[in-house]
Amino acid sequence: MFFSHVLLVQMYQFFSAAVLLILALSLHVEAGKCPRVCSCDSTKLTVACIGKNLTEVPLTIDEITVKLDLRNNNLQVLPRGAFVLTPYLTHLNLQRCNIITVKEGAFRTLSRVVSLNLAYNKIDILYQESFDGLSSLKELHLDHNRVEEIQPGAFTQLGFLNMLALTHNQLVYIPNMAFQGLNNIKWLRLSHNSLNNLAHEAFAGLFTLTRLSLDHNELQLREVSRLDMSYNPMTYLGEESVSMPKLTHLYLDHMSLQDLSDKALSGAPLLSHFDLSHNQLRYLEPLSGPKELSTLNLTGNPIYCNCYMRPLRVWAKVGGVKLLGACTGPPHLSDEPLQAVAPLDLRCRSRGEALKELEEDDESTESSQPTAKPTDKPKQKVKCPANCNCDVSVSFHATCEDQGHTKVPRGFPTKTQLLDLRRNHFHYLPANSFPGAAQVISVHLEFCKIHEIEAGAFRGMKNLFYLYLSDNDLTSLDPGTFAGAPELAYLYLEGNRLTQLPGSALAVLPSLFVLHLERNAISKLEPAGLLTSATPKLRELYLTNNTLTSIAKGALDSAFLGILHLDLNQLTEVPVHALSQTSNLEELNLSHNPVLWVGPNTFQPVSQSLKSSLNCSSLQMSKDALAGLGPGLRALTVRGNQLQELPDLSPLTSLEVVDLQDNPLLCDCPLLFSVNNTFRLWLILEVIATCGQPPELRGQSIREVNVFTSCPESSSSPAEGVTVDHRSPEGEKAKPNLSKAPRVKARPAKPKAKKSKPTKKQLQRKPAAPKVTNKKTP
Repeated sequence: MFFSHVLLVQMYQFFSAAVLLILALSLHVEAGKCPRVCSCDSTKLTVACIGKNLTEVPLTIDEITVKLDLRNNNLQVLPRGAFVLTPYLTHLNLQRCNIITVKEGAFRTLSRVVSLNLAYNKIDILYQESFDGLSSLKELHLDHNRVEEIQPGAFTQLGFLNMLALTHNQLVYIPNMAFQGLNNIKWLRLSHNSLNNLAHEAFAGLFTLTRLSLDHNELQLREVSRLDMSYNPMTYLGEESVSMPKLTHLYLDHMSLQDLSDKALSGAPLLSHFDLSHNQLRYLEPLSGPKELSTLNLTGNPIYCNCYMRPLRVWAKVGGVKLLGACTGPPHLSDEPLQAVAPLDLRCRSRGEALKELEEDDESTESSQPTAKPTDKPKQKVKCPANCNCDVSVSFHATCEDQGHTKVPRGFPTKTQLLDLRRNHFHYLPANSFPGAAQVISVHLEFCKIHEIEAGAFRGMKNLFYLYLSDNDLTSLDPGTFAGAPELAYLYLEGNRLTQLPGSALAVLPSLFVLHLERNAISKLEPAGLLTSATPKLRELYLTNNTLTSIAKGALDSAFLGILHLDLNQLTEVPVHALSQTSNLEELNLSHNPVLWVGPNTFQPVSQSLKSSLNCSSLQMSKDALAGLGPGLRALTVRGNQLQELPDLSPLTSLEVVDLQDNPLLCDCPLLFSVNNTFRLWLILEVIATCGQPPELRGQSIREVNVFTSCPESSSSPAEGVTVDHRSPEGEKAKPNLSKAPRVKARPAKPKAKKSKPTKKQLQRKPAAPKVTNKKTP
């Protein structure tokens, strides 16, 4: 009995100690959620460890942290998986951390990060996988580093990036396709580098780019005599934009120019022909700089022939400059050739006439005296709605962003060209929501909680070119939604709740050029859904991240459609039948769809037109899946599939980039000779690929493994550039002879590369290797 009592006491003491130990450990773990040297806010889920001389990322940061600030530390190297314990981060600040190297896969778990700041560090090379995993990133700051080399494929995973800052670095040369993958880039900042050479296709594929900063570099364009920048979405040309003393011909036609400085050409004294046709210019100041100008082409611009155009007409007459184009207004001068209009006929209406004209046709005019001198512009008192800012002297912008408006404000200056109303609470847009906005070219209505737009809401907006309705609550669009805006060319409807393609609403937009419908709930495309016959100019269609399960034959019929994105949907097969009439399709993205199998000749319907890129995903692909694509295709992406073997790539003789990343490729000798000349293609192409098998090679770049150097001779024809000693006994090894192969274009040597490889500076300063042609490779 005594011993039983003692045993019970001992057991009680043991369990009490165990409970206390567990409690202590749990308290210790809970306390460890915030590193000792850091400041944590559990409500906002933020952690700040600023200026603590840290040499590595703290391991005890709470897993659910969304904002991490590590400024002013001494990290030096970001290892692979540096942030594996904080997968929910959205904002990461690593400024001034003495970072020299970002290892491949350092950010691989950060799929939610939208802002990454790496400014003021010591990074000199951007490697191929440096930013892998940052699939949601929108802002990347790399300014004030030592970047002198951008390896091919460095940005391929940053498909949502809007702004890339590379200012104040040491870049000398930008190679071809350096920024491939930046499908949504708006602003690329390359100022304050040492750039003296740009490859021919350095900025190829940047279709959404609206702002490119190249100032304070060493670019030499002094010998250029002809410059063609047509078909770029540029809206403004500032002072001294063109500084080329030998330039004689400048083509800026078919752009989106709304204005240009009278000193834009001050550095082009020999310019004789200047083409500004098919832009959005309402009037133009006399141009200072060109002394030899003989022809100024303004055809296709909405030129309004009033007193504002008189100085240009007088200047042209005195200087013998021929003006091409015609007036679009006022009515009594409509369609009158500019060259035939006398300067005295270019006069502004009186106040009474202006008000009458405004009432009659909603055309905005400027108040002035009829006898105004050519160089005098009428003074106008600027009116602006409450809680808004208006500038009509320089930028012609009006903004009421995030001011809590529940109705579209009235009373903007008639000269307003850009109207920014984003982040308000309109919910509903009635008819005639924008009276007196005939000169407005761009309207921003993002994040305004709009769930309904009445027919005719944009009526009277005769010059509207860009309309942003992104990230609202629209479920459908009335057939007359865009009536009265016939010039609308760029329409952004991504991030709404549309369940079907608004074909009837688009039928009144004959000028529609680009249509964004990403992140909606569209499940299928019917034959009449797009009404491409009513939108004959539609060039780009983006349907990424919808719920598409089927596309009917005829739904995409368009002789003009050039770019089609169908990625991140639920298609189970490649919509071959729907692509048969897209004769000019150049870029097709089908990635991240549950396609199980891509059979032989799948892309035959677009084989003659597909020139830019093909992005496709499937569990398996037939060896002949790409048959027929031939010489046109330049970029092929089959990232993130289950491919162990490759389709035949040898017919793709113009191929420049192949992205095979995240496939379980079996890196052994059969892969080397499994398809015709695959190894030759690996040598001359920009290849992004890693091994999936065998286990000891998993994750390693195909270019860096040495497994192929000991492959025996294959029964099939060995690839070009592989030396086989036929005199050796059977079973002798056949080794690739890299010295006979063309120069490797991708994956320049890293700092610790062998001496036999070209150095990073040699690769940086030399132009990219020539494209592969149909001729047999030597």
